[in-house]
Amino acid sequence: MDAISPLLIAKALDGLHARYQATAENIANANTPGYRPIQVTFEARLQAAARQGDEAIAGVSPRTERASVSSITGGMRLDLEVATASQTATRYAALLDILGREMAISRAVVRGGN
Repeated sequence: MDAISPLLIAKALDGLHARYQATAENIANANTPGYRPIQVTFEARLQAAARQGDEAIAGVSPRTERASVSSITGGMRLDLEVATASQTATRYAALLDILGREMAISRAVVRGGN
């Protein structure tokens, strides 16, 4: 595994964790009058940082912001929040799987293929 991959995966996991927490809060407050959902973004900044190297990647953190009032005129959609939770969990699991496979390869190399 190259030196940048674990750092990218770790930052992506951090971003997905923040998104999952925000989604859980949104779902918990689905019936709260006047509640403005939380949105978490990080993918575009992480992608741009990946082209610049590990120092740029290390500086990326998830950005959390409340939805503007105008963007939620129809109210928060619980179905979309549940879909976001599912998508986030799937991505998180996929990244953990990739990380696990990379570590298994590294262990095999260290053990001499055994």
